[in-house]
Formats: sequence, structure tokens, C-alpha cells
Amino acid sequence: MKEGFAETAHGRLAFVESTGGGLPVLFIHGNSSCKEMFGRQFSAPMAGRYRFIAFDLPGHGKSENAPDPARTYSITGFADAAMALLEALEVERAVVMGWSLGGHAALEMMARWPGTAAAWITGTPPAGGADMAEAFLPSDKMGLTFKPDFTEEDARTQVQGGLGEGVPMEPWMLAASLRADGRFRPLMLQSAVAGRDLDGRKIAGEAPQPLAVVTGGAEPYVNNAFLETVTYRNLWDGKVHVLPGLGHAPFWQAPEVFNPLFERFLAEAG
Repeated sequence: MKEGFAETAHGRLAFVESTGGGLPVLFIHGNSSCKEMFGRQFSAPMAGRYRFIAFDLPGHGKSENAPDPARTYSITGFADAAMALLEALEVERAVVMGWSLGGHAALEMMARWPGTAAAWITGTPPAGGADMAEAFLPSDKMGLTFKPDFTEEDARTQVQGGLGEGVPMEPWMLAASLRADGRFRPLMLQSAVAGRDLDGRKIAGEAPQPLAVVTGGAEPYVNNAFLETVTYRNLWDGKVHVLPGLGHAPFWQAPEVFNPLFERFLAEAG
């Protein structure tokens, strides 16, 4: 893999990319996480066939904190940062894979970045302000999503919730959660309440690109029943893929299940 940094208006962004020379694939991680979450895709043979790119969102991992938090710390701002990274890497067309928060940014890219060939979302309901309550399941852990400062206990709870019960937590996962610039969480909520982010449900219903919607059967946060109520213009395979027994991060939890499906998506939709 190649590691590097890209200078953008949203700060200096850390990224890694595989040696594959095929279609670029951009991976966008979730709330208080980091690019290393996609290591089990980067270590798969398909990373030698496609140009996999993963980066740390502003205020996460090895990327800088946003120089202008109010501009960057929102779904719209994170989508802007992703587009700025691709511009810096001279990528004009890519498949976008987004997990959780990253999936909301991926949906925005479908609507706003002409180079989006297709998108894949996992742990993300395509929802807008009007149906956010229906799109998510009630959970005592959801309060951490917008909490500005994490204790170590908060970080452990947040990471384990994302992994799923019984999935071992790696030390770097906890470090990533504690490192995240906590200012982004309440600012992200403020942006959503103010209506500055695009409506994911509308995007799913209007975007012409193939959209894969993949969820764990034991997903703790997303209401899987809601996913079936959304009208999709171009839903890949014509269905929402539910992976039995898996949680919020199936790509990490069970790459042997996730990777073949993802590779088929890249071959067909990309």
C-alpha cells in the first residue's frame, strides 16, 4: 500500500491506496473511526485489481482537525473533503463505499460529484430529516453520536457497539475513537437540524447510479425494516442485502461473507 497526505481546504488528509490499477474505489469510515477499518478489504486479492483508496476524515485518525470546523464538520462538509481528496489525487471517476456516517457522505457524493460511478452503503439508512426517527432503532448508545467529549468508557462503548457483541476490539480502534476531534459531533447535529445536509431518501430515489444497500441482520442502530420502505431509482440487485447474524460493521466482522459480495458489485456496477 501507498500512504500519503493530501493538502485540502479541509486540512491535511491522511490516506492509503492499494497498488491496483483498475477503477478507483473510495472508502469512507464512520463516526470517530479511521481508515484502518477497511484493512480486511485492502488485504484481499481484489485490492490488486482496483485502486482502493481510504482516508481519515478531517478530525479523525492521522488527518488534521478541520481549520474551519463549522464548514467541515457535517455530512455535507465530509462529502466536500472526500471530493477534495479525490481532486488532489487526480481521480475523476470512482465507486464510493461508505460505512455509517461515511455512507451519508457517499449518498451526498452521488448527488453532487459527477465522477461517482456507483455507491455502496453499509450501516446507513438513506433518510432525510423527516424520517430520521423511523430510520434508526432506539438505543442508549446513540447518544454518543453527538457527544462532544469522550471518556475512555464512552469510547469503548462506542467502538464495541459499532463492531458488534463478541467481536474483539483492536487497540487502534479505541485510540481512533479517543483521538477524534469531539467538536465534529455536535456540529454535525447542528448541520442536520438546520437542513444543510441533503436528503438521503431523495437521493436514493433520484440518483441514476447503481446503489448497493447492505446491512447486517443483527444491525443495532439502523432500522432494517425502514430500508425496505425507501423507493430506489437504481437499487443494485433489485434488493436490500441483509447479511444474517452480522452487525454494524460486517466488512470487518466477516470479510469472508462481505468481500465476495463487494467484489461482485464492483465488477457489475463499477
